[in-house]
This record gives sequence, structure tokens and C-alpha cells, in this order.
Amino acid sequence: MIERYTRLPLRRIWSEEHRYRRWLEVEILACEAWAELGHIPREAASQIRRAARIDPVRIAALEAEVRHDVIAFVTAVSESVGDAGRYVHYGLTSYDVVDTALSSLMVEALDEIIAGVLRLRDAVAARALEHRDTVMVGRTHGIHAEPITFGLKLALWYDELGRDLDRLCRARDVVAVGRVAGAVGTFAHIDPRVEAHVCAGLGLRPAALSTQVLQRDRHAEYMVALAHMGNSLDKFASEIRHLQRTEIREVEEPFARGQKGSSAMPHKKNPVLCEQLSGLARVLRGYAVTALENVNLWNERDISNSSVERIIIPDATTLLDYMVHRFTQISEGLRVFPERMLQNLKATGGLVHSQAVLLALIAKGMSREQAYQLVQGLALAAWEGGPTFQERVYTEASITRHLSGAELDQAFAPAAHLTRVPELFERVGLRGRG
Repeated sequence: MIERYTRLPLRRIWSEEHRYRRWLEVEILACEAWAELGHIPREAASQIRRAARIDPVRIAALEAEVRHDVIAFVTAVSESVGDAGRYVHYGLTSYDVVDTALSSLMVEALDEIIAGVLRLRDAVAARALEHRDTVMVGRTHGIHAEPITFGLKLALWYDELGRDLDRLCRARDVVAVGRVAGAVGTFAHIDPRVEAHVCAGLGLRPAALSTQVLQRDRHAEYMVALAHMGNSLDKFASEIRHLQRTEIREVEEPFARGQKGSSAMPHKKNPVLCEQLSGLARVLRGYAVTALENVNLWNERDISNSSVERIIIPDATTLLDYMVHRFTQISEGLRVFPERMLQNLKATGGLVHSQAVLLALIAKGMSREQAYQLVQGLALAAWEGGPTFQERVYTEASITRHLSGAELDQAFAPAAHLTRVPELFERVGLRGRG
């Protein structure tokens, strides 16, 4: 299913050809900077810009021989431009090219993800406003608590997605740096103005300091931000999975025409889309841990991070992009059952209003200890069967001598719990009503 639905932009960004093109752009920009500084002929830089070609087959053949991907790449590009080829990679080390290009690709990938999260947040906002006043029971510890609205639950997701966006944007800024500083970051054989020109050409800024590589705390922060976003989707998906349970059935993820839920049981409509997101979030969390392990490199660098990053960065960004778009589809197509929500709210015979009764008695002068003992006794008895909690309250003399029928009606009115909901929507920036 992932292969079927993976979006093309992320697959394109991490394709071999696109990566080579970004490497080539680093090389060309460096040559143009050297030409501006008078270190190589302008004609050579122009020839490299005009004639440089990428030949993946030739690169692969060279790499099989030299066992070094960047050397193979530089050799193949140099061959394509004739005499000017001797200036390709002038003064550079491999990771001047690889790390700077990687930062650019990571920014490009994250821009796609951020655009997707913005669309998802809009979809969640629309459903939140639609169900702002759709009353349901709130649950704590899996047990009925007090009334909320389904819209308020979605507004909470909307607010969290805003924090996810903040984290993703911060990660974009942290990783939007390049380095063209030579073998150990000292600029011994390169001018810092070359670095500035290359970075500007790629929409990056020069790292203040580097070794042979950019420091991997940047990449770790990026991967942790992706994992945070995946965690949010896991949280949202898990809530849908819970609310779709047969005995609850307050919502239901989209179920396509012709879809089948079980090879054995035709009645099944399983929350497989949400379950898939919960599973993929575990992959993202694992990748974040792996990225943190990459921070500690020996001295001015070792290559232990390289093989890892070839897997985790393309895979994590592609997975998260898929997950964001999948949950957008779920949000837009989510079925909501308000009548079932009301049935579940009433299922405990008014137990969810125990605090309202408690506070009403306290307001009438009863001590908190006495009121709590009284209300809890009625509630625990109702759990065991017989008259409901509401019936017991309405017939309990020690309560009715303090509270009138109208006052009890007010205590058992779900709407009394929800007067602040519009204000809460305002607090997270959601206005209007669906």
C-alpha cells in the first residue's frame, strides 16, 4: 500500500538523478565563484555550466572501480566538459558537495511535508468547526468522565498540529546550512567567498563552523521533528481507533466502495488506515533514535553516519509525507455518529454529572466532605445496578431538601458543561461555526 500511495514529489527528491543534479549544482556554483575571484578562467566556468552532464551509468561503472561515489561522480562530470573538466571540484572535499547538497534536499523535502501539514490542519479545522457543538462523553483512564464535544477534541488536534508546524519550521531552519570549507573545515584550500556563493545559490546559509562535515545534531533535530509529527498522527489515529470500537462506535474511518475488512468475517470494518499510521510512527521514532546516535562522530569526522543517513532521511521524509496525506484523507472522510455519542453519554444514567451535583450541594452550604460522601455513595450504588444515579439523586431526601427540581435539572444538563466551548475555540484560533 505504501508503494501505491507514496507521493511522487518525495520520491523524485530522493531519486539518484535528482541527488546527482544537486551535487552538480554545488560543483558548478563553486566553479563560478572561483571564476569571479579570478582563480579559474571565466570561459571554463561557463563551459562547465553549459556542458556538464550527468550519466548515472558511467558513474556506476566508475564507482565499481574506484569504490568512491563522489570521485566517480566528479570523474564522469569532468569527462562531459572537456578541458574545463580539470576545474571541477577545485579545492573541494567530498562532503563540501555531499553535505551541502543533502541540506538542500532535506529542506526541499521538508517544504513538501510542511505544505501537507498545512492542508491537514485546514481539514481538521473544518471538521472541528462542523462538530463544535456535537456533544459526547469525555473519557479519562478509559472511563466516562464529563461531557465534551467532538469538535473540542478536534480543536485540540488542530492546536497540536500548530506546534508540529513550529517544530518542523525550526528544523528546516536548523538544517538549512551548507559548508564548503575543505577537508577539516579550515578553508586551507578554498576561499570562504566560494562557500557563501554556493550556499546562496542553493538557498542555504554557511555554517558558522564545521569539521569535514556539518555537525549531526542538526540532522538529529530534523529527524526528531519528523518523529514528533508522526507521534501526533499516531495519537490522533489511536483516538479514532478507540472511538471506532464496536461497543463505542462514535466515529469510523473511511471505508471505500468494494473494500473488504476480513477474509473470514464479512461484517468487519477494521480501522486499518489508522492502524497503519500507528505502525509507521514507530518507524519514525526508531529513525529519530538512530539520528541521535549519528551525532557522535570521531574527531573531525568518520563515515559511520553516511550509510545510516542514506536510509533514514529519505525514508523518514517519504513516510511522513505519506502519513500526513493519508491522515488528511481520513480527516476529510471521517464518519461521525452524533446519536451514538448521545447514547453513550447517557449510558451511565447520569453518573457523568456527579461533580455538578457535588458542587451544587457545596454551593448550598454543605461541607465538601459530606457532599462528596453522599454523592459518591449514590454513584457507587448505581454502578451495581438498580435505579440510575440520576434517579437516586432525584429521590434522595438529603439532596432534595437542598436542591430544587430545577436546580437538579440544571446539574444534569450536558449543555451546562459546554458554555466555554466557543471561548476555547477562540483561544486556539478557530472562529465561526460549521
